[in-house]
Formats: sequence, C-alpha cells, structure tokens
Amino acid sequence: MPIMIAPTAMQKMVHPEGGWATSSVEEVASTGPGIRFFQLYVYKNRHVVAHLVRRAERAGFKAIALTVDTPRLGRREADIKNRFTLPPFLTLKNFEGLDLGKMDEVSDNWDCTTLSLSLLWLQTRLAVEAGAAGIIVSNHGARQLDYVVKAALGWVHVFLDGGVCRGTDVFKALALELRAYS
Repeated sequence: MPIMIAPTAMQKMVHPEGGWATSSVEEVASTGPGIRFFQLYVYKNRHVVAHLVRRAERAGFKAIALTVDTPRLGRREADIKNRFTLPPFLTLKNFEGLDLGKMDEVSDNWDCTTLSLSLLWLQTRLAVEAGAAGIIVSNHGARQLDYVVKAALGWVHVFLDGGVCRGTDVFKALALELRAYS
C-alpha cells in the first residue's frame, strides 16, 4: 500500500525549515522531483481559484486536492485563552496580494484546469458524479471510511488521511480496498 504525505500547514512554527505548506507553490516545486497534489479550498472568487490552479500547473503539480470541509479556522477557545497568535514570519504565501473574497460557497468553476481533481469530503457520491478523480477521507471523517468506499462504487480510488495508529489499521485499510494512506 503506498504511503503519501497529506496536505499540512504551519510546521515552521516549530522549526524554520519545518514545512513547505507555508511556502509558495513555486518553492515547493523547487524541492525536487515527485508527484504533487495542490491542496485548494473552495473560494467564491473564481479569479483566485484560476490564479492558484495556473500556478500549480506551471509548477508541475499533477492534481488538485479540493478541500471543502473547513475553509477557515473556527473559534479556537484554547488559542483565545492562551493569547496565541501566529508569528509574523508565517504567512499564507500563495495568497499574498489576492483578494480572497467570501469563501463559503461551493462553485463548479473547474473548467479552468485539465488537472485531475480529488476531493476531501464525505459527499462521495456527489463528488464522483461531479467528476472527482479520487476521494481523500481525512481524519475528520475516517470513521465513515467503509461507507465512502461503498459510495465511490468502484469508480474512483479512495485514500485515507490519518487514523492509522497500528498495523491492524493498515490491514483494515487494505480490506476496504484503499489505494494509499497518509
């Protein structure tokens, strides 16, 4: 079973060289060869989506991993209580100079790319019918995994992101016919 590294962010809070997710698309591409998926949230502003997708295409990314579950951070009580703020050197480099607009609407603006589109969400059947090339089930919903594979109806590959703590979890993933996990 192949092992992947899922989209992550803000590792530079721990170490200056800690994470490429807080680096630009072009910086990530410069790290060496490999197959890369570009994680993208749903934005109402079609120009933001098209701009980011074009950059990912030019940088050699092979697919878009569309995340539609949490486009912005919620109210994090522990962060408020502890007065946590991000260090000023940590920025969302791919969004510098872009007006993100409202991010809470899903749109079908995917004619701007020929890249494969994978979807992180539990609306598996709708995603497959809409043309998703794969489904990544994150640790937010991994407990729903057996239903996701059934909903995909063998049309697309299903990947597991998180929830693997021991060898028996790998066997469960194999039994569910998962293609890879991270």
